Amino acid sequence: MSPTLAAVQLLNGIQLGLILFLIAAGLTLVFGVMDFLNLAHGVQYMIGAYLLATIAAATGSYVVGLLLALPAALLLGLALELLIFRHLYSRSHLDQVLATFGVIIFLSEAVRMIWGVSPISVDIPPALSGAIELFDGLNYPVWRIVIISSGLAVAALLYVVVGHTRLGMLIRAGSTSADMVSALGVNIKLLFRLVFGFGAMLAGFAGAIIAPLLSVEPGMGDNVLILAFVVIVVGGIGSIRGAFIAAILVGIVETLGRSIAVPLLKLMLDPAAASQSGRAVAPMLVYILMAATLAVRPAGLFPVRR
Repeated sequence: MSPTLAAVQLLNGIQLGLILFLIAAGLTLVFGVMDFLNLAHGVQYMIGAYLLATIAAATGSYVVGLLLALPAALLLGLALELLIFRHLYSRSHLDQVLATFGVIIFLSEAVRMIWGVSPISVDIPPALSGAIELFDGLNYPVWRIVIISSGLAVAALLYVVVGHTRLGMLIRAGSTSADMVSALGVNIKLLFRLVFGFGAMLAGFAGAIIAPLLSVEPGMGDNVLILAFVVIVVGGIGSIRGAFIAAILVGIVETLGRSIAVPLLKLMLDPAAASQSGRAVAPMLVYILMAATLAVRPAGLFPVRR
C-alpha cells in the first residue's frame, strides 16, 4: 500500500470513527446517566437520514433539510421517551432490550410503509462537492472533511457542556444520585428527558451528514449500532472522552483492517487463501480490539468514576 493510499484510508477511518462517536455519544450518555439500554438508537440514526432526504428533496436545499431534520429528530426522541421509554427506566435491562427491540421492528416497518424499500440518494451540496489537495498527490473529498470537522466540533461542544458547565454538573450528579439532585430542587425527570432527546438528535445528525455518502435505506442503522456498542464498551460506559477515543480507534481499525488484511496475509499464504482469509478476518478486528481492551481494562479505557 502506497503512503498516499494509507493516508486516505487513515482519514476515512477517522471519518467513520467520528460518525460512530456521534451515535455512541448519545447512547453512552443515556446508558451511563439513565442506566437505560436503548437498542432503538440505531433506528433514530436511520430516521435522521430519511428526514434529511425527504426535506432536502422537498426544499431543494441540503442546508434547509439539515436545519429542519435536527429538531424533527429531537422531537421524535422526546416523543418516544414520553410515550414508551420512560415506562421502562425501572425495569431490568432484559425488559429494556425486549421492549426497545419491539420499537426497532415497529419503526422499521413504519419506515418501509412511508418511504418504501428502495434506497434513496442524497446529493452533496454543490459548494461542498469535489476534492481538495491536502498535500502533494493526496486529493480528499470536501464532504468527508465536512464530516470530520462536524464530528470534532460536536466532540468539543460535549466536552465543554458535560465537563465545564452547571448543566453538565447536574447531569453527572444525576447519574450517581438522582434522588439527591431531585431533593435539591432540580427536575431530574425533565433533565433526563432532555438528555435522551439530545442523544436522539445526535444520532439523527449522524444519519443526516452521512446520507450523501451512503444509500438511505431500511436497516441502515443495524450494523452501525453494533459498532457503536463496541465503542462505548471499549471507551467505558458513560464516558464521553472514552467514546471519542474509542470511536476513532474502532473507525481506523475497521477501515484499515479491510484494506491491509488481504495484502498482509498474501505475505504468508497463497493469493486465493489470503483473499478468502482476509475477508473473514477483517470484520473481526474491531471485536479483537474490544476483547484485548477488556482483558487489560475491564471497565473500558476511561471508566466513569462514581
